[in-house]
Amino acid sequence: MPEDTHKKKLAAGASIVASATALSRVLGYTRDMAIAYYFGAGALSDAFFVAFRISNLLRRLVGEGALTSSFIPIFQEERTRRDEAELKGLVSGVFTLITLILLVLTFLGIFFSENLVTLMSPGFIENPAKFKITVNLTRLMFPYMIFVGLMAIGMGILNSLRHFTAPALAPVFFNIAIILSILVVSPFLTHPVYALAIGVLLGGALQFAIMLPWLRRYGFLPSFSLRFGDSAILKIFKLMGPAAFGVGIYQLNIFITLWFASGLAEGSVSFLYYAGRLMELPLGIFGVAISTVALPGLAEYAAKEHWGAFMDSLLYALRLVLFLTIPAAIGLIILSPSIIDTLFAHGEFNEGATKATAWALYFYAPGLVPVALYRIFTSAFYSLKDTVTPVIVAVVTLIINLFFCIVLVGPMRHAGLALATTISAVFNMVILFYLLRRKLHDFTGRSLFVSVIKNIAAAFIMGLSVYLVFYGLGLDEAGGLVQILYLGGTIIIGLIVYIISSKLLKVPEVAFLKSFLGKGR
Repeated sequence: MPEDTHKKKLAAGASIVASATALSRVLGYTRDMAIAYYFGAGALSDAFFVAFRISNLLRRLVGEGALTSSFIPIFQEERTRRDEAELKGLVSGVFTLITLILLVLTFLGIFFSENLVTLMSPGFIENPAKFKITVNLTRLMFPYMIFVGLMAIGMGILNSLRHFTAPALAPVFFNIAIILSILVVSPFLTHPVYALAIGVLLGGALQFAIMLPWLRRYGFLPSFSLRFGDSAILKIFKLMGPAAFGVGIYQLNIFITLWFASGLAEGSVSFLYYAGRLMELPLGIFGVAISTVALPGLAEYAAKEHWGAFMDSLLYALRLVLFLTIPAAIGLIILSPSIIDTLFAHGEFNEGATKATAWALYFYAPGLVPVALYRIFTSAFYSLKDTVTPVIVAVVTLIINLFFCIVLVGPMRHAGLALATTISAVFNMVILFYLLRRKLHDFTGRSLFVSVIKNIAAAFIMGLSVYLVFYGLGLDEAGGLVQILYLGGTIIIGLIVYIISSKLLKVPEVAFLKSFLGKGR
């Protein structure tokens, strides 16, 4: 495949995922604004965020993260070997087996919810009411992992077929469900916070349901099947074991942060959550979108042993991620107080919460670039059916994160935990890059180094312009609707300056920006 062709396909596919993700993130912020307005940054919000993290952990272990990354390379390989009926039988077998596994894990999770909360957030034990609510929310939300685990298989199938729209839109329905639950259900409950759990369950069901029409269209609507001895299923679970362990290590990093935060001042868990959510916007739109689209292509090239196309696609994905995430990280650092004030500083979310959340975001934001890059590196390893190397690196990263949490939590409190996360992400990225270069002997980092230098230069010019416009002209002192207009205008100015600077510096990724922002098909 010509180099420009697969670059354009990657950019076009990423544009679909990015557009849907942007819509989802906007609704996600609307959801978080509603949570912040009604519950603030205190005991109830802390309880929900911890409970949701716990249900998310097992969901990612055997669902969305590990399963999708393990399923796609094998599914792509089997598409070249099997006819349609055999391939559909494989899909049904995977769906059935995963459903049974998730049902068992859900039952165990509900039964051991109190133990899990004690393990993950021991600081909550000192507040019996907060602890009880966290346990109840955890029990209520555990079935969520069943729906989202099944959605992960559907997402793997559709992404392998180069259909990205439905999987990317699924989180939109999740956010809508929670928003409606807050507005419609919570007024009728004695404890309104339980409306959040109802919204999570409804949202999970909707995320899976949106996949079904498309799976039917492509002929992969699942049916009950006990063909667990299929060699391909065994391959998937063989890959999934290390992948699940790796995802578990990554999630354990999050729980290390929660463990330390649970013993800090009330609201610390919420400060970190809201700050992390702001970082997830550019990460989801750019990093996750590109890695999602890159994995099926890389897996296909690896299966066909088209190593030239594999290398070109990988390098382009990395350069595109650098081009998009470096300015986003700088923009978040400069504008974080006003962004948080605009989005969350309403109702129960007071000025102190705004400052504390901004302080966390200062140290989360630089981690945007390494997190996005190591997602691409991990996708490259998965496409080569190597799920062990990312696990080993994840274990090393876990130790690094734990060390810096211990060192930084004392002097910097919750902000130190955010910085520890960023530092560990840098180590993760560097180690994976080094190991990938050893695995792919023709893989060179020269073009990446040039991209980093040029992108940093263009982003520095953009950042200086944004700072001078927003703070030099005193736009940060405005409030209400005027503040939103000033903030939006400043972001647009920064984007224009960055594009112009990139063109002057001859950054090659500018040529594909139109494809990325356009409507891919």
